[in-house]
Amino acid sequence: MNEQRTRLAGTQIDAQPMASAVANVEVDRTALDQSIADFVVRNPAYYQRVFHKIHDTTSGIPLTFNAAAALLGPLWAAARGVWGMFWGFLILEIIAWVQIGRGTWGELGAADLQQAIRQETRAQEFLDRAAAASAAGEDPSRFETLGNNLMRAAERSREAADAAAADAMMILITGVILLVLIRVVQGVWSNIAYEKQYSDWRVEPENEASGVNMLGAAFGGLLVLAVMPLTVYRFTIENVPDFLLAFPATPDHYTNTARWLEGQIDAAASAGSGTFDGIVFGVRTVLDTVSLALMGTPWPVVMIVICVIAWRSAGPRVAIFTAAALAYIAFLGYWEIAMETVALVGAAVVLCVLIGIPLGIWFGKSLRAYKFAEPVLDLMQTLPAFVYLIPIIAFFGTGNPPGILATIIFGMPPVIRLTALGIRGVPETIKEAASAFGASRRQILKDVEIPLALPSIMTGVNQTILMCLSMVVIISLIGGGGLGQVILEALQFAAKGPGLLGGFAILFVAMVIDRIVQGAFRRADLKH
Repeated sequence: MNEQRTRLAGTQIDAQPMASAVANVEVDRTALDQSIADFVVRNPAYYQRVFHKIHDTTSGIPLTFNAAAALLGPLWAAARGVWGMFWGFLILEIIAWVQIGRGTWGELGAADLQQAIRQETRAQEFLDRAAAASAAGEDPSRFETLGNNLMRAAERSREAADAAAADAMMILITGVILLVLIRVVQGVWSNIAYEKQYSDWRVEPENEASGVNMLGAAFGGLLVLAVMPLTVYRFTIENVPDFLLAFPATPDHYTNTARWLEGQIDAAASAGSGTFDGIVFGVRTVLDTVSLALMGTPWPVVMIVICVIAWRSAGPRVAIFTAAALAYIAFLGYWEIAMETVALVGAAVVLCVLIGIPLGIWFGKSLRAYKFAEPVLDLMQTLPAFVYLIPIIAFFGTGNPPGILATIIFGMPPVIRLTALGIRGVPETIKEAASAFGASRRQILKDVEIPLALPSIMTGVNQTILMCLSMVVIISLIGGGGLGQVILEALQFAAKGPGLLGGFAILFVAMVIDRIVQGAFRRADLKH
């Protein structure tokens, strides 16, 4: 109880020696009552009483009942600004009103009744044909059998419809009981939720609603009128108009918009063909350089160099794991395409780092620039890769260079965000001390901010590497090579064995790169 009282404003704490385990806490009830009155505005005496009861309850749920909340339901929550409670109980009340509607005016058994009518009509047709056949001297037994069977099926359908209609009263009673229970729960819970809002209001008055807001109540009423009747109507009426089930969209809107977008993309691709070709040439140059180093060099040299890098960066365990992973790739005949994958990922990561870290530093030092770029970064991360492959193909064609560009779009945001986060996390006092010793802005950036932000930057690089590797399979859809092509072919022919072997190869490539980068970061961190 004492711990709960200490969070109330207007408290007076009598200090005791440090050896004392319990502090004597006395609450200034006058100041607290005035604070509650300022918060609730209307009916302060009631809320002062129930808030005190809630404060004094140390275990279990405080038993109070708010008659206004129970009577008005979600409208009380809207007027008091408790919007979480408003939406939660509105959904529950809709469920109750749906049951009441089904029991009152719902067409229970309508589907069975319509089926019975259709069966009776069809049965009568067969019986008429039987009578006509009998009049013509033919055997009417086949039509009579079909007609009688359908007539018995129609009787069963009518029995099912009558049974469903007989359940209407039970459904109505269930809905009424459920609505009453929901309102009782609202009455019990409303004071608890409102006291929680009062506690938050004491901390941040500008961010929490207080008093009775008639505009909020009116807005809540409009929401109730917009949501509840349509939902109840939808689930209680058998033949609902089509415009309530599907938006009445015009197909011409889709066709015209798609054609306009296609024309704009084609025009932009034609106008900027020189620029796009230059970008592809630059990306291909980086890719060819990395590919020559990995695929042109004899494989024993590449394997030894990679294992030595793993040893020096992350220790002997990672070096042994790297050697085993490379052996798996080599013995299964994946060496060349695995090196092509590493070249693709390496080129993408190099470009991501060269572009992303300077942008992250800029965004970390300029809040305005970061706010402008944040929606773009969100778009780059949340837009499905298959969607932005379409403009990539339109502007840059197919093959490995466009695949690298798609990988850059997907993999660059982490290094930008984490670099900006690391730069913003450098304490201002350290930068002020460096400036006081005569360091220039360039020196502060190079010798203070970047070293202190290095853990965050390296984490961003690590995440970028892993996200670029996750794009290996996707870029194979636009002509990219490497291990992704193996997975794509396995998916096309449902080849389970080759698909799993290629998947494990991609996994080992990702794990080797991840372990090397993490090990290098840990060693650099230990040195600092």
